[in-house]
Amino acid sequence: MRPIGLGLLAALMVALMAPAAAMAAPAKPAAPTIKPDDRKAGMKDAPGIITTAKLPCQLSDARLAGKAPPDKKTGSLGASVYEVACGAGNVGYLVQVNATGDPNVFSCLIANYPPDNPDKPANPCILPDNIDLKPAITKITTTAKTPCAPDKIRGIGQTASNTVFEIACPDGSGYIIMASAPLDTTKPATALNCLAYDASETNIKCALGTPAARLAIADKLAPVAQPGCTVKDRRYIGVLTDGTEGYEFACNDGKGFVAKINSTGGVASVIDCAKLNGGGCTLTDTRSALAEQAGLYTKLAANAGSNCQVTKYAVFPAKDQTEIVELVCNGGAGAIGMFPATGKGKVLDCGHSLVAGYKCTLGTADYSALTADLNKFDKKECKVSSVGQPLKAPDGTIRLEVACSDGLPGYMINYSDPTTPKEVVGCAFAGNCILPTNKKKG
Repeated sequence: MRPIGLGLLAALMVALMAPAAAMAAPAKPAAPTIKPDDRKAGMKDAPGIITTAKLPCQLSDARLAGKAPPDKKTGSLGASVYEVACGAGNVGYLVQVNATGDPNVFSCLIANYPPDNPDKPANPCILPDNIDLKPAITKITTTAKTPCAPDKIRGIGQTASNTVFEIACPDGSGYIIMASAPLDTTKPATALNCLAYDASETNIKCALGTPAARLAIADKLAPVAQPGCTVKDRRYIGVLTDGTEGYEFACNDGKGFVAKINSTGGVASVIDCAKLNGGGCTLTDTRSALAEQAGLYTKLAANAGSNCQVTKYAVFPAKDQTEIVELVCNGGAGAIGMFPATGKGKVLDCGHSLVAGYKCTLGTADYSALTADLNKFDKKECKVSSVGQPLKAPDGTIRLEVACSDGLPGYMINYSDPTTPKEVVGCAFAGNCILPTNKKKG
């Protein structure tokens, strides 16, 4: 990224239209006067300039904005600057046409909202269609999915392929917009919260507000996300893998949570820091929170008839208001807990959890309960040592392939629900067993 190079451009424009530049300073300047000869010259040359510069522009107006003759002392071969308008609702351009080489194209957005003094541009675009650019800029920010129409605008710069500018929203939030170059309201654009730039060391910074004011937006989110939390501290995490934005909050009671905010500024979901085993919370003492949560799951497991003393856990996405949690019990055995919001839950061993659609990955898998299922069908010679992927049968039941520790062919167990075996068929007859010891020899 480099700041937009308007030095020569500004000098050329000042040389030709100093009175118009002076008129940019008042809060509500009168419409600048455009000399008829400048407009005539602009309209004559603009079609060729648009074609040469490959601008996405349906010409509505143009003017010659500045001109410099060749200078032997500096080696300059001379240049001319034209302002081009592309109709109301579109962003126009300043084009520097050189004696040799390609023209240099600059957006009127950068000219009208310069980086250092966006409220008082020294050399703005002054054609009628280029004076009020907010409707065109709003088209771009809408494409970029910002949650507001811009209240303030500041140009930052451009590269060969990007125009970069900052917007501020009425609520105090702000965004950096990456759009096309030459700037085109119909092309894709992206937005990133200014809070991400506030927390990083980059050469792009937001200047239309303060980091404290932007982070204060989070204070409005906390009561919605977790009404019982008195906020002690908060921070912006960034854009998450699902496209939401994450904010972490620490509460006075020692607990904390992450609020996921959608593109419209609403709370999409809330995750307790105690359930983020992989990290993510830095404002909360997750060690005590994790211990407290493990104790809660131990109580829920006991209520479901399990003696699992939970030492570790991982949370699956909830299903039908039921919390699904992988548990590691004291001693290392794994299990899957299913705890509804109200009523009694259940805890499945790592064998029966496969039938329910969940696989243990943290603890040791114990298949003794599957061995007990085989015993119910008088298959007492097989001690289950491994399992295959569950298969759904045409009648809706689930078939689970099991292998035996003695290396002899195993079985396919058919379940009507995760804990109720309906039928057992030997792999020699089932025909779709794939575990190594279950395949037909020869």
